[in-house]
Amino acid sequence: MITDGALPDLPIRPVLPRVRSALAGAGAAVLVAPPGTGKTTLVPLALAEGTGRVVVAEPRRLAARAAARRMASLLGERVGDRVGYTVRGDKQTSRRTQVEVVTTGVLVRRLQRDPELAGTAAVILDECHERHLDTDLALAFLIEVRAALRPDLAVLATSATADAERLSEVLGDAPVVAAESPLFPVEVRWTPPAGPITPPLGLRVDPKLLDHVAATTRRALAESPGDVLVFLPGAREIDRVAGQLAGVEADVIPLHGRQPGAVQDAALRPAPRRRVVLATAVAESSLTVPGVRVVVDAGLSRVPRMDHARGLGTLA
Repeated sequence: MITDGALPDLPIRPVLPRVRSALAGAGAAVLVAPPGTGKTTLVPLALAEGTGRVVVAEPRRLAARAAARRMASLLGERVGDRVGYTVRGDKQTSRRTQVEVVTTGVLVRRLQRDPELAGTAAVILDECHERHLDTDLALAFLIEVRAALRPDLAVLATSATADAERLSEVLGDAPVVAAESPLFPVEVRWTPPAGPITPPLGLRVDPKLLDHVAATTRRALAESPGDVLVFLPGAREIDRVAGQLAGVEADVIPLHGRQPGAVQDAALRPAPRRRVVLATAVAESSLTVPGVRVVVDAGLSRVPRMDHARGLGTLA
């Protein structure tokens, strides 16, 4: 699609020839690269050579749309031209689309309908370390498809923190390609609440903890330059903290999966005014938020768990 020389100068660029070589030789590979190195956006563009569509599977809708918009902007195009996306309830693709970003749920349903994935040359499973059910199902289906129907289908598993050896073994001793990134010193400040906090019960979070997160964020704005990224467990907590930050000398931007695409885009673009981005765990590895110099972590995250008594999945 575009030459390596036209890609942004990100840490993933030097290993792109090794990724292509590994896929050409073994048909499957594992790519391990830290967050922010460009693995989600540069690798699909480098693999798209017009011989078939490259499908990129992301665990979240927000990440899928953001990745497609970023790749389209690198090409100077609108989403839906050579780069598009398909998520539940929203699709922007065309006959020209060569890179399609989907959620892992969409990929699983597609594999069930059309196991051969006709017209697809490569599938990239991004953020494999998150180990959602759909991600594991997609990986299992792709292994069977390669063995029985499409030995020519290239499969690349990528992650920032994956168990590379285990993934390689599952993919038939696939080669592992690792990308390095420069490390920078980080100053950690432990700022516990002054009083006792009630432990989380079900989906409830003690309001006193959220009050303390808002106060710590105000302190971060006063003591440090740059944008502030605040991790909170869900949309309800984000809305409460956003209300408590009214009047600060910065733009307060929520970032979670329920928001429209235009609002999500605002959090992923640099801005002239300082920003406070209130995000769920989606910003830990699936997205890169530019301009951040301070991170305030509430210490809580909602994660999927299986309730074996009811036989249903739930959030804890």
